Amino acid sequence: GSLITLSCLSHRVMCQVISSAVPADSVQDNGTSDSSWITRLENNYGFYIGLGLAVFSSFLIGSSVILKKKGLLRLVEKGGTRAGDGGHGYLKDWLWWAGLLT
Repeated sequence: GSLITLSCLSHRVMCQVISSAVPADSVQDNGTSDSSWITRLENNYGFYIGLGLAVFSSFLIGSSVILKKKGLLRLVEKGGTRAGDGGHGYLKDWLWWAGLLT
């Protein structure tokens, strides 16, 4: 048979191919199909970290936009010059800065 070397981040495996004809309806268990929730969580750890970071960053970006918009609206209510008209009064507003730093 043939030897095949498989490598991933944490393991290196040597496999020997004995026969190339495998029936389509037979599935062999290689001992890695543990159905416990801990094993599934460990296998999908990177996915859950990525999902959490995506949700957290969406929350931060959304709150940043809302805080900056509220700061600009407070400036208009006070009668300040709008930023689009050349005003820089929003730089004195703490709510706008909080949105910028979020």
